[in-house]
Amino acid sequence: MDRVVVGITGASGIPYGIRLLEVLKEFDVEIHLTCSPSASLVHEHEGDGRSWDDVLALADVVHDNDNLAASISSGSFKAKAMAVIPCSGTTIGKLASGISDNLVTRSALVMLKERRPLILVPRETPLNTIYIDNMLKLSNAGAIIAPASPAFYNKPKTLDDNVNFIVGRVLDLLGYDSDIFSRWEGIE
Repeated sequence: MDRVVVGITGASGIPYGIRLLEVLKEFDVEIHLTCSPSASLVHEHEGDGRSWDDVLALADVVHDNDNLAASISSGSFKAKAMAVIPCSGTTIGKLASGISDNLVTRSALVMLKERRPLILVPRETPLNTIYIDNMLKLSNAGAIIAPASPAFYNKPKTLDDNVNFIVGRVLDLLGYDSDIFSRWEGIE
């Protein structure tokens, strides 16, 4: 069984992280989750009515963000990939500087050192030069930067359509094929 690590930070866009957890449950994957303390605060404003405990229950294993000795903090823990969704500008800055002061940053930096897929989903806009430089540094180090920029060729009708597009693209990057969004089929 594959293991996937999901990090949820305090950037706006918590529904993306929650939806990824929901859809990953449909695959043969063990989901390991760690969240920054501000993620639950943002959830209070962006959540869909379920409790934070209900969100955490979507994962198979929840790791305390303060526990730098958790299994996912080691390169010997065989995770297929990690997605930080949403990924705050603060987290991007820490990662670009090599700072592993919590479990989200430590496990993400482990993915980079082990040359395993690390998908970062920033939701900030506009982007200042510092964020852009930090994302470039992370991209050069092997991270995949997948901004939460929904498409419109699929004619989204609801906010869920846009969330599913972003989560579907992240699933592609993680190596899981999903039909939760309409793919571009070209013009003939």
